[in-house]
Amino acid sequence: MATFVLVPGAWKGSWSFEAVVPLLERAGHTAHALTLTGLRPDEDDATIASANLDTHAGDVLRLLDRAHITGVTLVGHSYAGMVIAAAADRAGGRVSRLVHLDAYVPRDGESCWSSTNQHFRELFAAGAAATGYTVQPPGGGDPRRRPHPLASFLQTIRLTGAHERVPRREFVYCSGWDRTPFADLRARLDADPGWQVHDLPTGHDAMHEAPEAVAALLLAERPAPAASGSHPPAPTPS
Repeated sequence: MATFVLVPGAWKGSWSFEAVVPLLERAGHTAHALTLTGLRPDEDDATIASANLDTHAGDVLRLLDRAHITGVTLVGHSYAGMVIAAAADRAGGRVSRLVHLDAYVPRDGESCWSSTNQHFRELFAAGAAATGYTVQPPGGGDPRRRPHPLASFLQTIRLTGAHERVPRREFVYCSGWDRTPFADLRARLDADPGWQVHDLPTGHDAMHEAPEAVAALLLAERPAPAASGSHPPAPTPS
């Protein structure tokens, strides 16, 4: 049975995967959904202000240490693609699979800020105006969202290349929303034989819109090698 560690994107907590976790557990697997440092309701301002990308990678690594997890599948949504890449690079071979769920896939020296598009850079800057160290969530979303530590968007990632030795690396592209910063990334990974690319016709928050489809992707066995430039079709959301 597999062990999944599910890491939410910006402004979100473990609740982001509340519809997916039961589906994984029902299939007999173990699933841990995280809330990253700075996103918990009981944290003080100093903790929130100092939380950065290294802090969030450390959150993942501490869970692996505490629960003695090896052979783990790390799933990162959106911003958390940065987090799982950093964690996998430092995990000493304990990660067997990376799933970037409509998420950034950084190269050494990149940041969420440098990897995103102008729309989101403007959103981050405007959202940080109130405190200077947190970014307010955009309007109209889940009321459980919290201000996100600005430093985690700005810090550049340091990668040794160890994350590239994870045996199975996958990118899920959600095509059903405007202003996605991931279109060029999808094209880059589609041309890389080290990656498997899936497409889902959902908005960015596929875990809420199509939890069954997300779970199906996570539960899928590794497919047979496809012909060059082709990828297995993604399941249709129900």
